[in-house]
Amino acid sequence: MFRLTVHDYFSSAHQLKGYRGKCEAVHGHNWRVEVKVQGEVLNEIGLLMDFTDLKKLLKGVIDPLDHVMLNDIGGLRGENPSSEIIARYIYNQMKAALPAGITMHSVTVWESENARALYCE
Repeated sequence: MFRLTVHDYFSSAHQLKGYRGKCEAVHGHNWRVEVKVQGEVLNEIGLLMDFTDLKKLLKGVIDPLDHVMLNDIGGLRGENPSSEIIARYIYNQMKAALPAGITMHSVTVWESENARALYCE
């Protein structure tokens, strides 16, 4: 099994409704996102997938999350956009965009240097 990992960043605001503490108010984060994909078959030049292509897929998923209120994003609307929910959202968006033969392993979302959530199936 081969596994590739890329990461990128975005900035956005969110509000955790029903949370008893500071995070119930609208606040922002500079999010870091790490995506891991996997597969067993390399192409004719020895690559599972070009890192450039994987980075473009991730960029396409997180660009709509950049500098917005996450509570208003379709797919997140109606849920508290916690780090856990955001990781699952990105995972599902990436999963749908991957080429045949490559599967998702995990998505990790950092809301700060000291706090992160991982989603995998």
